Amino acid sequence: MFTLIFLLLLLNIPLLVSRITHPNCFWKMKQNNDKDGDLLTSCIFFLFTVQWPVEKDYFNYILNTQTSTENNQFPLALTFSMDEVNKNPDLLPNMSLVFQWPKGGCKNMSKLNSFMPLSDEKQYAPPNYECNEEIMCIIVLTGPNWETSARIWTLLDPYRSQQILQLTYGPFHTILSDHEKFPYLYQMAPKVTALPLAMVSLMLHFNWNWIGLAISDSDQGTQFLSYLRTEMETNAVCFAFVSIIPVNMNLYISRAEVYYNQIITSSANVVIIYGDKDSTLAVSFRMWETLGIQRIWVTTSQWDITTSMRDSTVGSFHGTLAFAQHHSEISGFKTFVQTLNPLKYTDEYLARLGWMNFNCEVSASKCKILKNCSFNASLQWLMGQTFDMAFGDESYDIYNAVYTVAHAVHEMLLQHVDNGKVHGGNCLKLHSILRKTHFTNPVGEKVNMNQRENQKAEYDIFQIWNFPNGFRFKVKIGEFSPYFPNGHQLHLYDDVIEWTTGSRQMPPSLCSADCGPGLRKFLQEGIAACCFDCIPCPENEVSNETNVEKCVRCPEDQYANREQNQCIPKSVVFLNYKDPLGMALASMALCFTAFTILVLGVFIKHHDTPIVKANNRNLSYILLISLIFCFLCSLLFIGQPNSATCILQQITFGIVFTVAISTVLAKTVTVLLAFIVRAPGRRMRFFMISRAPNYIIAICTLIQIILCTIWLLVSPPFIDTDAHSEHGQIIIVCNKGSVTAFYCVLLYHGSLALGSFIVAFLARNLPDTFNEAKLLTFSMLLFCSVWVTFLPVYHSTKGKVMVVVEVFSILSSSIGLLGCIFIPKCYIILFRPERNSLQKLREKTSY
Repeated sequence: MFTLIFLLLLLNIPLLVSRITHPNCFWKMKQNNDKDGDLLTSCIFFLFTVQWPVEKDYFNYILNTQTSTENNQFPLALTFSMDEVNKNPDLLPNMSLVFQWPKGGCKNMSKLNSFMPLSDEKQYAPPNYECNEEIMCIIVLTGPNWETSARIWTLLDPYRSQQILQLTYGPFHTILSDHEKFPYLYQMAPKVTALPLAMVSLMLHFNWNWIGLAISDSDQGTQFLSYLRTEMETNAVCFAFVSIIPVNMNLYISRAEVYYNQIITSSANVVIIYGDKDSTLAVSFRMWETLGIQRIWVTTSQWDITTSMRDSTVGSFHGTLAFAQHHSEISGFKTFVQTLNPLKYTDEYLARLGWMNFNCEVSASKCKILKNCSFNASLQWLMGQTFDMAFGDESYDIYNAVYTVAHAVHEMLLQHVDNGKVHGGNCLKLHSILRKTHFTNPVGEKVNMNQRENQKAEYDIFQIWNFPNGFRFKVKIGEFSPYFPNGHQLHLYDDVIEWTTGSRQMPPSLCSADCGPGLRKFLQEGIAACCFDCIPCPENEVSNETNVEKCVRCPEDQYANREQNQCIPKSVVFLNYKDPLGMALASMALCFTAFTILVLGVFIKHHDTPIVKANNRNLSYILLISLIFCFLCSLLFIGQPNSATCILQQITFGIVFTVAISTVLAKTVTVLLAFIVRAPGRRMRFFMISRAPNYIIAICTLIQIILCTIWLLVSPPFIDTDAHSEHGQIIIVCNKGSVTAFYCVLLYHGSLALGSFIVAFLARNLPDTFNEAKLLTFSMLLFCSVWVTFLPVYHSTKGKVMVVVEVFSILSSSIGLLGCIFIPKCYIILFRPERNSLQKLREKTSY
C-alpha cells in the first residue's frame, strides 16, 4: 500500500513542478522564401566512425560547403549531437562519430536521385564504404518526410539489402513500421497512438463537442481518423464535418471549393488538421488562413512551418494549438552553433532556422495580455532579449539517433569488433544490437529501440500567434501524459492561457447549447448525438447536472422545485386545528354541541309542558343526546390521525348517527301509532302501552354494531398517506379500509332515513296541535339531501378535502335534524309560551 502511494506521488512530481515553473515561450521569424515547394525538402545524412579526434572546424567545413541554407537546423542539430557524443569519454573511446552530407544539402522529392550514392548514373562511393572484400555497413539518417525515407530505402535496397541500416527523424508513420517491407529501418519518433486521446482530452477540458477534421487521404490519415473517432465516441464528442483531402493535386484543385464551403458553413469553431505537411492538405490549410477563416486550429508540431507562412496581426480568435512531442530542454545549442561561425549564425539567422526561446515571466512583465500587444512595441522589446535555441521534434529525433548509433557501435566494440570497423558480415550483428538498444540520454529521458516496446508519446501543448512580417509567438500552455490516471492526464497552465488571451476559457464549439439543470436532452433520430433539443423534465422529475439524457424521479416523500433541479422534502399536512378550515369546522362542532346541550336543558326544564310531552319526551332526550355525540364525533376527523382515531372516526360516526336516525324513526312511528290508537275500533293500545317504538332504537343500533364489527374484522380503517393530491405535500388521512363496509354503513343510514321520511310523510296531515310529523318529514328530507350530495362530492375530491367534505356533511345533517325538529319547539317554549298549554289545546280541540 505504501509503495503504491509512493509511486503515485512520484508520478505527480512533473505536474507539481510545472505549477511552480514558467513554461518556455518561443519566438520565430519567417523564412524569406515561403513557396509551397520548400515544404517538400528533406535532409539525408550518412553516419560513420573515424579513429581520430574531430574538431568543430571539420563540421564547420561541411556546413559551409553546402550551397543551400534550407532546413539548416537539421545539420546543425546533427553537428551538435555528434560533438557532444565525441566529447563523452564513456562512449566510443578513441573514436569519433562524423557524418557526410551529400552535395546540394536538403533536396525535395524530385531531386533525390541526383545524389543517390549507389545510383547507376553516379557510381559514387558512399562514406564508410570500401570496394574490397569487407563491405562496410551503411548507416543512413533520413527525414523529416516519411516519403523521403521510404524512397531512400527503395533506392538503396537493391544494392545493399543487408548492408544498410536506416534511421528516420520526423513524425512516426505506420507504413515505415512494416518490418517485412523495411526490415532495417528504425523510426526515432514515438508512436502517435496517444495523440487522439490527447486531443479529445483538450476538447473535453474546454467543453468542445462539435469538431471539424481535415486529414490527408492516406493510410496514416485514415488510421488517425479511426483512432480519433473511437475516442470521440467514447467521450461524446462529434464530428461537424470530415474533409479527406486527396493527395493528387489535380483532384484536390477540382474539389478545393467544396472543402472551403464545408468549413466555412460549419458552425464548428475548432478544426483538427492532421496529415503530412508537404501534401495538398498544407496547401488547403494555407488557403483557409489566407482567406481569413477564423477558427481554432488544432494540429501537431510539424505544422509549425506551415502556420508561419501567413502574415497577419495577432489573431482575433485564439490562434493555433499544436501538440509537440514532449522532451526536456537541451541547453547550450545556440552557444555551440555560434562558436562554429559567429558572423554567420547571428540571432536573426538562427531565428529563421528554429525556435528561439525565453522565459514567459519576462514577457508577462512587458505585456499584460499577448493578444492585445502592439507589434512594434513587442518587436522592439523582443530584440533586446537574450535567447537560447530550442530543439524541435525533428532535431530531438536526430539527437536521439546519434546517441542510438553511438551506443550500438559501442556495444559492438565491447564484443571485440576488429579495429572499430563494422564489416559487411557484421551489419546484421549491428542490426541485432540496435533493435535491443535502450538507454537514458543526457537530458534524462529513456530511449528504447525495440519497436514493440516503443512507448506512447507524451505531448506538450503550444499556442501559436502570428504577427505581421512573418513573426510568430509560441507559448507552452500545457502538457499531456498517457501514463497518468484517467482525469489527470491533461494539465493546462490556466495563468498562461489567461496571459495570452485575456481569459481562461476558449470560444465555444458546440452543436447545441448545454442543457442545464432542470432540462434533459432530446435526441432526434438521424442527427449527431451532440445536436439535441433541451426540454423540461417531466412532472416531479429533476436533473441537477448538464446534458442529462434522462431525468430522475423524486422519491414519494419529495417533490421537484419550480426549476426542477432539486428534490425538496414534502411537508406533512392533515386537517389541522390550526388551519383556518379546521378551526372553522371545530368551532362549528363545539358551538352546535353547546347549542344542543342548551336545547336539552330547555326541554328538561320544561319537561311537564304539553309540547315536550307530545311524541314521547324520552325519545326527544335520546335524540338530543345522540346529536351532541354527532357534533362531537366530527372532532375525531380534525387533527393528526392515528390508529385509534381512524377506527373511532368511522365506528362512532356509524353508531351515533344510527341512534339519531332510529330515534327519528321511533318518533314518527309513535306519531302514527298515536292516531291509529285514538281511532274508533282500533286495538293498537298494546303497542303504545308496551312502548314498542323504543325497541326500534335498540334493534336498529344493534344491526349497525354488527355491521361495524364485521368491518373491523375484515378490513379496519388505518393511517394512510396521500402524496399525490397536493403538490409538495404529503397528506395524512385515514383510509377507510374496506370501502364496501363504509358504503354499507352509509346505505344502512340511508335506508333508516328513507323509512323515517316515508312514515313521517304519511303522518304529516294528521290533525293535532303538537303533531311533529311535518317537522320530522323536513328533517329527513334535509338529511337525505345532504348525504345524497355527499357521495359524488366525496368521490371527486382527494386528500384533506375529502375529510372536510365528510366533516361538513356530518355537521350539516346534524344541524338539519336539530333545526327542523327542535328549533320550532324551542321557539314556542321560550317565545310563545301561551301556545304551550292544555287550555290552548282544548280550545283547538273544541274548535
